[in-house]
Amino acid sequence: MNRVITLAVGMAAVAACVSGCSSSSTTASSTPRPSASTPTTTASAAASGSASTTAGSAATVKTASSPLGQILVDGSGRTLYLFKADTGTTSTCNGACAQAWPPQTTTGTPNSSGVSASLVATTARSDNSTQVTFNGHPLYYFAEDTKPGQTNGQGVNAFGNSWYVVSPSGDAVTSAASASASPSASSKSGNGY
Repeated sequence: MNRVITLAVGMAAVAACVSGCSSSSTTASSTPRPSASTPTTTASAAASGSASTTAGSAATVKTASSPLGQILVDGSGRTLYLFKADTGTTSTCNGACAQAWPPQTTTGTPNSSGVSASLVATTARSDNSTQVTFNGHPLYYFAEDTKPGQTNGQGVNAFGNSWYVVSPSGDAVTSAASASASPSASSKSGNGY
């Protein structure tokens, strides 16, 4: 008889636990709550989403007016840069460098507007992504350019060499913006960032 009572009490305890656990799971799953990684994921997605292309789409290279003259930008108007350390179409910016200077990547043939389409090409990166090149230069964004039209990376010396915006001919624009147009660009120039 004791054995039957112990077994019945044990089964009741298991049933209560299962019932309590399942209702707790149901409540938790039916009430969405942010995970601890949400802010980081959102920030990373915002940075990389604006810095690269949306899945399944091709990048765009076009020109825009800036305090530095006509420069290359992406389809949403974000400034594109070249890295003087790159020789040829192979990128030398990986790891921490690619976090500060995200490459402009594409999932298809890049589009062009207002530039010579023959100067727009691609190169394979060490992480197997495809980076857009222009006139033989891999193209990058600057993480501190948070909106279209900013050129905060102009003339910055980082990761062993200098970074410059790109002219429609594919050359580095080495001049600084006028002080009234972009004080942060001139203050960052050569600071060893």
